[in-house]
Amino acid sequence: MIELEGVPELVDPVMVAAFEGWNDAGDAASTAVAHLEREWKGEVFAALDAEDYYDFQVNRPQVWLDDGVRKVTWPTTRLSVVRVADSDGKGTPRDLVLVRGIEPSMRWRSFCNEVLGFAHELGVEMVVVLGALLGDTPHTRPVPVTGVTSDSDLARTMQLEESRYEGPTGIVGILQEACAHAGVPAVSLWASVPHYVSQPPNPKATLALLNRLEDLLGLRVPLGELPEDARAWQVGVDQLAAEDSEVEEYVQSLEEARDTAELPEASGEAIAKEFERYLRRRGGSPEAGPYRHEGGHRQGGGARQSEHQGGGETRDARGASGVPEGDETGGGRDHGTEQEPPEDDEA
Repeated sequence: MIELEGVPELVDPVMVAAFEGWNDAGDAASTAVAHLEREWKGEVFAALDAEDYYDFQVNRPQVWLDDGVRKVTWPTTRLSVVRVADSDGKGTPRDLVLVRGIEPSMRWRSFCNEVLGFAHELGVEMVVVLGALLGDTPHTRPVPVTGVTSDSDLARTMQLEESRYEGPTGIVGILQEACAHAGVPAVSLWASVPHYVSQPPNPKATLALLNRLEDLLGLRVPLGELPEDARAWQVGVDQLAAEDSEVEEYVQSLEEARDTAELPEASGEAIAKEFERYLRRRGGSPEAGPYRHEGGHRQGGGARQSEHQGGGETRDARGASGVPEGDETGGGRDHGTEQEPPEDDEA
């Protein structure tokens, strides 16, 4: 039985989740949620039992010293809550339930049921899962971020891609499918990370995910040093690419392909849309975020009901070799790819 003693009544709560592992290329997604926890001083109120979901030979516990006393941190998934203001800073604050952990090694259905149990008890109105995949995208261009849902109505009203993926999936796809069966609106945001520089961290992809989350929820996220970290990351990759003529030539070919694909988007409407996004993120937008309920305080543990169709996964992106990019790992992790992001959706 889930007990939430000490958790205040929440206002218009949205759950934002990310998991290290197959769906987290460059650690971009899990770092984004960690950034939200740090900047908004999230307070952890629950943690899933590590014994139920993790193989400790795959995800090792960490031993550390606290004033000379040895302690152990077990790999798990933790939930915290933060209260934030609208992008203009004038509206009613709302709450985010942040879920950050590691893709479980076993019992995925029970894992998702437990996460959804918390969502139900907290009156969560929507679940947003962040992910990152490896793709044929140049590091010199804006990071493509695609919003995906299995709910056709949600796809239409929030200008999202409707999922048509079939194939292997990670915990992001399973959680989104579980949300669909539970009647909880769910969206996944995917950042495309250059496959030739997949090692974490990737602050540029993290920043792109946070910018898209701002757009989706009508929030203003304090970015701290992240923009400067993203610029420094790109400069560093520029320098490495310049030292290898083959890599430099390959990056140029990706740039040409990307720019050619984007030519039709260089219209007044596209420019105006991007400017509106910028104003929203910086607090100058005349309108609130696209997903917000009036008077959405927590009510007796009931989750909002909605019909969903289809799965929550996305399409495979493949690299130049034709091998699924999820098989090209960086930093010892298996980063899967479940979608091929359309080039016209960027953060």
